Amino acid sequence: MTREELSRFDGRDGRKAYVAVNGHIYDFTDSPMWQNGDHQGAHQAGCDLSEELKNAPHVRAVIERFPVVGK
Repeated sequence: MTREELSRFDGRDGRKAYVAVNGHIYDFTDSPMWQNGDHQGAHQAGCDLSEELKNAPHVRAVIERFPVVGK
């Protein structure tokens, strides 16, 4: 999936909320922490968050709970 294609999955107006991290695309649509594609005002769905989350200690354990929908 290209960055342009990913950007269409921003979680707004009923669209799915996808986020790319380390080459995988995860579906956060059903997460209550990603309502309308927004994660606590810090992150937006439809983006590659690999660099932003690079140093977050819990990323892998939390993110891998969600379905992978692409690469």
